[in-house]
Amino acid sequence: MAEQGGELQLFSQCKVCIICSKDLSADTAHQLASTFEEHGGETVIYEPPATFPPLSDFTHLISCTIDFPAFDAASDALIPVVKPHWVHACLSKRKLANPRQYSPDPRLFLNDVVITCGDIPGGDKEAIIGGVLAKGGIYSPKVSQQVTHLVDLTAESDKARLIAAKKLNIKIVLPHWFDDCLKLGRRIDERPYTLPDPEILRAAPDAPIRSSENRDIIGASTTNPANLPSSVKSPDAQPALTVFQDKNVMLSTDLGIGPRLLGSIEEIIKNGGGSITTDVSKADILICRYREGFAYRMASRLNKDVGNLSWLYHLMTYNTWTSPLRRLLHYPVSRSGIPGFKGFKISLSNYVGEARAYLENLITATGAECTKTLKQENTHLVTAHGNSEKCAAAKEWGLQVINHLWLEESYAKWKLQPVSDPRYTHFPKRTNLGEVVGQTRLDRAVLESIFFQSEGLSREQESPRRAMQTKERNTIAAKPSDLMQPPSAKVTESESEVPPQPQTATPRAVGKSRKASTTDNQKLQTPARARLTSEGKENDTPSTTSSRKSKEAATARLHEIAPDIALYEKEKKRVGGVIYGGRRKTDEDRVILNNGKKRRSMEAEDNSDEEDSTEAKRQKKGKPSVAMHLLITGYQKWVGNPKKEDSDKRQLRELGILVVQDARRCSHLAAPSILRTPKFVNALAYGPAIMSIDFITQCLEKDELLDPANFPLKDDVSQKKYGFSLEEAKMNAKKNKNKLLRGYQIHCVETIRGGFDAFKSIVDANGGECSLFRGRVSYRSQREESEDESSGDDDRSRKEVYLLSSTSADHTKLWPRFRQMVLNRGKTPRIVRVDWLLDIAMSQTLRAADAYELDEEMADKMEQ
Repeated sequence: MAEQGGELQLFSQCKVCIICSKDLSADTAHQLASTFEEHGGETVIYEPPATFPPLSDFTHLISCTIDFPAFDAASDALIPVVKPHWVHACLSKRKLANPRQYSPDPRLFLNDVVITCGDIPGGDKEAIIGGVLAKGGIYSPKVSQQVTHLVDLTAESDKARLIAAKKLNIKIVLPHWFDDCLKLGRRIDERPYTLPDPEILRAAPDAPIRSSENRDIIGASTTNPANLPSSVKSPDAQPALTVFQDKNVMLSTDLGIGPRLLGSIEEIIKNGGGSITTDVSKADILICRYREGFAYRMASRLNKDVGNLSWLYHLMTYNTWTSPLRRLLHYPVSRSGIPGFKGFKISLSNYVGEARAYLENLITATGAECTKTLKQENTHLVTAHGNSEKCAAAKEWGLQVINHLWLEESYAKWKLQPVSDPRYTHFPKRTNLGEVVGQTRLDRAVLESIFFQSEGLSREQESPRRAMQTKERNTIAAKPSDLMQPPSAKVTESESEVPPQPQTATPRAVGKSRKASTTDNQKLQTPARARLTSEGKENDTPSTTSSRKSKEAATARLHEIAPDIALYEKEKKRVGGVIYGGRRKTDEDRVILNNGKKRRSMEAEDNSDEEDSTEAKRQKKGKPSVAMHLLITGYQKWVGNPKKEDSDKRQLRELGILVVQDARRCSHLAAPSILRTPKFVNALAYGPAIMSIDFITQCLEKDELLDPANFPLKDDVSQKKYGFSLEEAKMNAKKNKNKLLRGYQIHCVETIRGGFDAFKSIVDANGGECSLFRGRVSYRSQREESEDESSGDDDRSRKEVYLLSSTSADHTKLWPRFRQMVLNRGKTPRIVRVDWLLDIAMSQTLRAADAYELDEEMADKMEQ
């Protein structure tokens, strides 16, 4: 901070390089430099394509983009890259602002967002703020000119009215927007979430979703373009190229282009001030088609720019340097494809224009087959949203339905990603994900480990610096939900347990062979979080005084943001994401951490701060161990009163009762009577202890843990009505071990009362298989056939196929198609009321379908 006497000014210890680009003109750069120098700083203005000055001269780089040649080297040297707004933020705060919140790295996809919160629950507010900060955004407690978004549930709040009165350019969005952005790991369009009339709340489920052209992949939709870009075919009509100025370009022989086109490309490069070379050691840029050969490996190891013909054409078209790792199809491809993709047949749905062409070529580059139409032999459907005939058919046929992130991240990590990852199956209601196609970058560390690893060095034999880089690459292998955890939590998980993740929370490109001096490290403002392990040590790096200081500073700064990061990660795992049912920091049931390693890592981090450690120990001693996992259904005192629900759950936790939402985790079930709710019916399959809801009321009133055996659930009326005994059902469940419906194939009409998801959860809890039936006569999947062959427990389960239905007209019209489908398989179709399934699940005994069967005659009588 500047002193009053002016002896020490704000930027007196800073020297920055301001990098000009299409978003940061030379005039703006000079104005910024003047402001910076007025407050004691030193500046250098870099205008491409000049030679970049030595990085060791600078404490910060100022740029609107990471697309400049020195970005990777700056990341390796731990030199912060910030947007111009960082300078103004420092002056406003009268101290150096955290550079991470002003990074231009697109992986911090909320770095242009400044939020303030309106009338939303406290737990949601804390979770949203934590998520925004972790992804590069900024939080402002008050409405100001810098705020870009107000998070609110209504346009009638005080802050919303203030924005309207002052006509501020601030978007008022629902919390759902942040939830969907954070689930996807991408920033999507906020228009469907914008108040006062958000589209996600008013649009019909089957309303068409608009598609928009994605400019991110224009010029990057193919790896091997056939012709020169039209903009450079007539060089006389275009301004002279400067992107190749003083660059030596090597064109590999594996490009497979004719002499005429080759001559045209060489002429364009030479006219732009570049030169052609055949010596890879002298080249600045290598253009090749495949990730193989001496030239490719040598150029990559020497940190030269390696791209394909499509990337070269992109440079020619826009006359602006971009990294070949910025877009997946700007980098050479592999002849063999990704391990595990061979044999996949992938179709596309709801992607249009350049985005569709890009994904078709990406599928081919993975080694899979891209089919124009969806057929029975397809394995995957990649779709931009869930509203289409293809999606409906794919679900019926048992195909994997995922978004394009699965495809892009499998390619970037060069490893088949699990389709079970919720990021790949999340489809925001009114968003076409085609708008975020092409935002995934290649990871140089992954490329190096697979395609151009240094010869003669195994992982055990690597030098200390290489060993450090290998460890850094290991930190990338974190779950998507771990991207915003402190590094101590991230690196404790082994690479074999979780899929690798190319996007690190800190903007960093590992694997470069750049060097940073000890003096440079002392100037740095932001530590490289990925370099710290759970013990706070750098890997195998010789210990020096400066490195110890850097680590201490890193740990201190890490603790500033660790609570927000950890809070967001905990909140995100709660059912409903970050938008339902606020929680406080003290709530233990806010999240259930199943990973013991992660918990130990977080505790290890807390121990590095003595005060935090003491507080954590007090909290740990203050709460008793969990005596029961309680599932509650039908508790009327909580209906419409979330505040009372929160306070009651906290009080119950203090008594040793942890309220859970998942029937699989409950040891006890509390209900006012025998109910046919999904919670109650699902829980019966696990045989929990069942008691009256009075148990909860009495525990809360007396503030002590009572004996649940004194509060048995007695409901003779319902037992007689449904024809079963609760005690017998519990004993049967223990014997069944969730395999009561094993081998049963049960279909369900889409508009069934109660919803398909509820009945599917009941079938799943009892070991059966439930699928949606929309009337299409589809083939049996190989998985279903193999299960049929292996399930010999019940002859009926293998010969009969069931459809849960009612006698309404829209259901009866599907019956003939269902019968045809089942008869074609050589099975017996049984169309039954939902009571058949409910009675089986509640009694935990199999029942014949005869008494529950439906037919056309019965439907006609119902209509009359």
